[in-house]
Amino acid sequence: MASRDEIIAWADELLGLDNHKDYGEMGLQVVGAAEVTKVACGVSASRELFERAVAASAQLVLVHHGIFWRNEPQRIDARMRGRLEVLFANDMSLAGYHLALDAHPELSDSAQLAAELGVEVEGPFETYGVGGTLREPVGVDAFVARAREVLDREPLVFPSGPETVRRVAIMSGGGGHSLIRAAQQGFDLFLTGEPTEPALQTARELGIHFVAGGHYATERRGIQALTRRLAERFELDWEFVEVPNPV
Repeated sequence: MASRDEIIAWADELLGLDNHKDYGEMGLQVVGAAEVTKVACGVSASRELFERAVAASAQLVLVHHGIFWRNEPQRIDARMRGRLEVLFANDMSLAGYHLALDAHPELSDSAQLAAELGVEVEGPFETYGVGGTLREPVGVDAFVARAREVLDREPLVFPSGPETVRRVAIMSGGGGHSLIRAAQQGFDLFLTGEPTEPALQTARELGIHFVAGGHYATERRGIQALTRRLAERFELDWEFVEVPNPV
């Protein structure tokens, strides 16, 4: 058992929340039980996630995408009421870590994906991504096959780069807007979650491979890495709650 406030304070410091401005509240969003024995985590806040966290006997839920966003109407509608009812009725706390987690050099989804895809990270890409070199350069088909296995879904691919893929930039989630900068920085391939409409022609005209693996699929790892780190630090049980999303 550990103190909720100690867990949250440690996570906030680990991710350097003060260094990141976000359009959504990060850190503790809903206050529940003061003591925690189990943490559940998931990609995005939802009533289904919270109900399944209750079934898993968790007192704290960690998510990448929380429930409070400044670009959404600030109104307690049926969606928000349903989520809050589950949390309050079960005295369960909620914490969300978005851009601060995206920027972490070890725990971020981009860093985790790079490790699984065989990319040796050389540094950050556009603050919230990473860039590096493949340990073993491969053709685009071989890289896509590896990405398909890692992401467990068929990615969208615009194969317009060089025959051999050596340098790779990765930005999980909605990073499609950074394709041009990936090309300008000399990367052979850019992997993200969601594409933007101009991506097809941009990839062709700039000679770069573009791979979109899905917003959800590319952001499953970071929140698990963070929760695992917290569980180890505070000797807690933890569980990842899979709520599949094709987006």
